Parts: sequence; structure tokens; C-alpha cells
Amino acid sequence: MKIHEYQAKQIFKQYGMPVTEGEVATTTEEAMKIAEKIGYPVVIKSQVHVGGRGKAGGIKVAKNKEDLKEKANKILGMDIKGLTVKKVLIDPAIDIDTEAYLGIILDRKTQKPVMMVSAEGGIDIEEVAAKTPEKIHKLYVNPVYGLLNHQAMELAFKIYSDKPNVAVMAAKTLKSLYNAFIGVDASLAEVNPFVTTKDGKALAIDAKINIDDNGLYRHKEIEAMRDLDAEVLDEIEARKSGLSYIKLDGNIGCLVNGAGLAMATMDLVKYYGGEPANFLDIGGSSNPDKVITALKIITKDPNVKAILFNIFGGITRCDDVANGLIKALAVIDLKIPLVIRLSGTNSEEAKKILADAGLSSADSMDEVVKQAIELSKK
Repeated sequence: MKIHEYQAKQIFKQYGMPVTEGEVATTTEEAMKIAEKIGYPVVIKSQVHVGGRGKAGGIKVAKNKEDLKEKANKILGMDIKGLTVKKVLIDPAIDIDTEAYLGIILDRKTQKPVMMVSAEGGIDIEEVAAKTPEKIHKLYVNPVYGLLNHQAMELAFKIYSDKPNVAVMAAKTLKSLYNAFIGVDASLAEVNPFVTTKDGKALAIDAKINIDDNGLYRHKEIEAMRDLDAEVLDEIEARKSGLSYIKLDGNIGCLVNGAGLAMATMDLVKYYGGEPANFLDIGGSSNPDKVITALKIITKDPNVKAILFNIFGGITRCDDVANGLIKALAVIDLKIPLVIRLSGTNSEEAKKILADAGLSSADSMDEVVKQAIELSKK
């Protein structure tokens, strides 16, 4: 789950990080009131879940009331990479001396959080990694001990070797950044840029946090920050029904139980030359309501030309799934071809149930995937 910059700054502040004291506005009038309170000049920052806001014209400095009114009117309602700007953050303009990047992500290979710092702040870290990877310094943190003081200082001196006072401030911020990352179950947290001012202050003037959906049950206050306008409606509906659904660009709708099997199914579709239209995991349930919801979501996509129903019965019995599928098809006028594979517990009973209902099933994943691809071409 992504949250907006102003929300990320609220979290960073809770964990003791130095952030700019801006406020969010949804209208130009609100923006003007905030600017009057903060004092000019101010920065108007569009709040959308995409990068490149500045390049798209979504971040502007306003020097006075008239300047703010003109620029806020342009930014509010602006389309940035398919998302409409409905909120702007009004921040005080900072007299910047230096810029740096501070970030942390979860490295799945080492199963550890990895801290990253770079003196190249203010630009996309992906660009730095591609062109000058030697300018990014990394530290893999032992999750048992967390980020230790000497480790934070070592990282800070990588980018402030000639400024010990700034390095101390950066090290403190890195500790807070790590604590925030762990505290909110984030998958990514970054400050870009982390700046120093000519009067000796250090500030996080930008903030980004992505939350691991699996940890949201522990953070109802963060769940409430979700921006539904920035999400796909079908993904919202799926989540409410206990389904894991992500829309893709292909034409083969996939309905699978288990995330691992869903990924393997998508890989096999690609292997045989097809394109999956979605990732959809119905979980370990034979509940007909879930199947009905899943089929409705898949069939809403006009690009879907065939549906691949791939179930492995472990604890979930295949005959229960077959009965659930038949009940679902009884209430859905399915006009798209459907191919079925049921394997595992009570699979033979399931095949008989399907056959009695006039439905056939394949025995292997390769077979069912090839069938789906052929049907999608008709």
C-alpha cells in the first residue's frame, strides 16, 4: 500500500525525524490560507502516487499570494501519469545547501533490511544506480539487533566525510528512518532529498513510505490513509471479498488458489506464448461467493478472451471447489470460454461432478494453459 508524501511525513515526525511543517490542501483557497500561516515563499507539491512529479510540472515554488493562486490552480486537477491531482502539500521553501538520499528497503535475497545512502540526492535513485552505482552505499542490517549507532555513523560519513556535524544529524535521522520502517511494517521508506541548510539545519523535505499489505492488520490508522481514488476499483472490490487481485495487460484471466500456484500459472502462460490478464488468488476456500466475485471481476475486463481456472486441492477439497464453481456458474452468464484444472484431494470426485454438469477438466497445468491460449485466439 502506498501513502502520500504528507502522510509519510506525519509518520516520520512520530519517529523523531526532522521534517518540514507543511499542510495539505484540496482547494486553492485552502492552499492560500496555509501559505499565509507558513509564510512565503512556499512549495506547492502535488500528492499523487507516481514519481516524476516535478518533471511533470506538479511541484512549483510560489513567491507570493498571486503566484500561489496561479500555480495552485494549474496543479490541482492536473493529470500526472493518469492520476488526477486532488491534493497539494504546501511546504515552506528551504534554502538548501546540500542534498542527499537516505532510504531503506527489504532485500528478499538476504532477508534483511538494506539501508542505502547517496550524496546524489534530489534525483531518481534508479538513475543513480544505473549510471553511477558506486555512489550508492549500502548496509545490510541484522533484524535481530537493528541499526546500531556505529553503523548509522559509518553510513553518514560515507556522504558527509568532511562535515562531522552534519554526519551526526544524518546518523540520527537514519536511526529514526530504520525505526519507522520496522514500526509501520514498511517495504520501502526513503527521504529524497535529505537536505542541510546554510544555517546548519538538517531536514527531510520529501518522504516516501510503502506499507507491506500483510502488516496492515496491525495498523488500522495507516489502513485509513489509503487513497481509493488512486487504486483500481476491481482491486478494491477483490480486497473487500478476501481476494488477492492485480490487473495486468493480457487476455487470459487466471483464477487460482494460492499465491505460489498463481505465479507459476502466470509463468507458464508466458512460457507458452500467452499473456495473463491478472493475478488472482482466491485463497484456500471453496466458498461459491468468492468464486462468483472472482469471475465477475475477471469478466469485467474487456481484454479477457479466456479464463483459466487452476486449483490444487490440499486442505481444500477439489470436490468442494467443483461444487462451488457450478454454483457460481449458475448465477453468472459466462460468455467467455473457461478451462479447468483440479488436482489434489478428491480430484476424481471433482472431475465427475464437473462432467455431470457438462464441464470438462484438464489433467495437467501444461494442458490447461495451452487450451486457454488457443481459446483466447478465437
